[in-house]
Amino acid sequence: MRTDRPQFHPFHNGEKASLPFAPDEYEARLAGLRQIMLAKDLDTIVLTSMHCVAYYSGFLYCSFGRPYGVVVTADNMVTIGAGIDAGQPWRRCYGDAITYTDWERDNFWRAVAHIAGSGKAVGIETDHLTLAQRDKLTAFLAPSRLEDIAQQSMRQRMMKSDAEIALIREGARVADVGGYAIRDAIRAGTREIDIAMAGRDAMEMEIAKAFPDAEYRDTWVWFQSGLNTDGAHNPVTGRVLETGDILSLNTFPMISGYYTALERTLFVEQVDPASLDIWKANVAAHEYGMSLLKPGVSCADVTHAINAFFAERDLLQYRSFGYGHSFGVLSHYYGREAGLELREDIDTVLEPGMVISMEPMLTIPDGQPGAGGYREHDILVITDDGNENITGYPYGPDFNVVG
Repeated sequence: MRTDRPQFHPFHNGEKASLPFAPDEYEARLAGLRQIMLAKDLDTIVLTSMHCVAYYSGFLYCSFGRPYGVVVTADNMVTIGAGIDAGQPWRRCYGDAITYTDWERDNFWRAVAHIAGSGKAVGIETDHLTLAQRDKLTAFLAPSRLEDIAQQSMRQRMMKSDAEIALIREGARVADVGGYAIRDAIRAGTREIDIAMAGRDAMEMEIAKAFPDAEYRDTWVWFQSGLNTDGAHNPVTGRVLETGDILSLNTFPMISGYYTALERTLFVEQVDPASLDIWKANVAAHEYGMSLLKPGVSCADVTHAINAFFAERDLLQYRSFGYGHSFGVLSHYYGREAGLELREDIDTVLEPGMVISMEPMLTIPDGQPGAGGYREHDILVITDDGNENITGYPYGPDFNVVG
């Protein structure tokens, strides 16, 4: 009877699965990461976040309290997964993989040290690595130096390849499918949750049709009504829709770790004059904002221009958040390319190949005329001379007073 219990081991179980991108896409990403290594004079990089692990390896992990990572050296890349996932990390990653076991605490870090070596200059993601895990990295790898690479990696991810843009374009199309399904389900007397499920189911079926070899997870809908529209991330409830309600449609298909979104303001059957005026003003800001997204313009400049647009209409005090953000490997619980957000404090200059949303939102407090949250959201690819809007679902009162 075998009694030895390995701390880690290769578990190449089954054949490699189809990944979201071709091998040359992952090689290009790794080449970019190795340029960061070279610039910072690093021997190795230890990636620990869901978004970086997925971006460079193709494997999107489910942590459930266990650490995962990718170790990159000058000539090697190894994904390190937990035994609970068996051969899945190896099947779903580009390159090699090691499985660590639960027989002994911190076997993850023993596996990392096995690949990375000891006494090396190590790149880490300081915006993800906790203090406790950083202490363990230091104990097991005894690095000569630790260097943050999170910001440089983020800047690399901000520039999309043709293959990424193609996937994001498909995500935007699927988001539209969910939007139309939601529109068809809206009627007075129906609960938010029932309408949300109609949109989610339509998107999941469309993703499975378009991507038969993918993993399917985490596609979701936030469909809000009445007071529940005041925040962009308010969860779905069992509230029953009433005639005249303001609605917020938010569809979020997830394809291989890539999030896309469609967000629209709607009303049930009719819209009162005060609400219509605010809605039209937000639509006008949305259209104005999209016209500003072009190469050579900074995120801060776009933000200040839309701020002035709202201020002229005495609406700036109702603005809820920044006016847009980058798209790529992200979801509501991992990833953020914070260097490409339409905010006053972001000076990033737009370049061809970036993908960014335009999503102005106004929240009018309860009890005031036109109370509720108004938001439109389109996804735009920055081109050589402007932008391409890849969102197709219509916005505004002409199409979105429904039921």
